[in-house]
Amino acid sequence: MNGVVKGIFIAREQGSPAEPQQTVEAVADCGLRGDRYFDDTGTFSGREIATDITLIEKEAITAVEREYTISLDPGVHRRNIVVEGVALNHFVDQPLTVGGATMVGHELCEPCSHLEQMLEQEGVRDALIHRGGLRGRIVDSGSIAVGDSVTPNE
Repeated sequence: MNGVVKGIFIAREQGSPAEPQQTVEAVADCGLRGDRYFDDTGTFSGREIATDITLIEKEAITAVEREYTISLDPGVHRRNIVVEGVALNHFVDQPLTVGGATMVGHELCEPCSHLEQMLEQEGVRDALIHRGGLRGRIVDSGSIAVGDSVTPNE
C-alpha cells in the first residue's frame, strides 16, 4: 500500500492562499516550515490534537469533483500534502513515512464550515465528509518532496 506525494501546499498565514511547493521541511512536533501552523497562527492552532501536517488523497479530490461537480483547484482544499495510492483513513493512530519524515495520524481531517466559507462553494463540506484527509503529528523530522514515497510503518 505504498503511495506517492503528488503535491505540497503551504499557507503562510491564516486565510492566505495555499502556495504550491516542490519540497518542504517537516519538523517534529512543529509542522511544515513556512506554514501557518508551524508558527501557531492557523485557524485551529492551540488545539490538543496536533495540526503539524494534513494530507488528502488525490483519489478523493477526483471523486468529489466528479460526483458533486465541485472544482477543487490545487491547494484550495487547505491540506498540506496530496498523496496518491494510500488510503489515509486507515492511519488514525498509525505511523506513516512521507518522504524523509515520519508522522502519526491523529484524526480524520473532516471538513469544516470555515473551508466552505473560504471556497464560497456550497456543498464542499458535505462532499468531503470521510474523505477530507488525515491530520497528524510529525514525530521524526525530514524533507518531503513531490514524487517522494508514502509508506506505512509496519
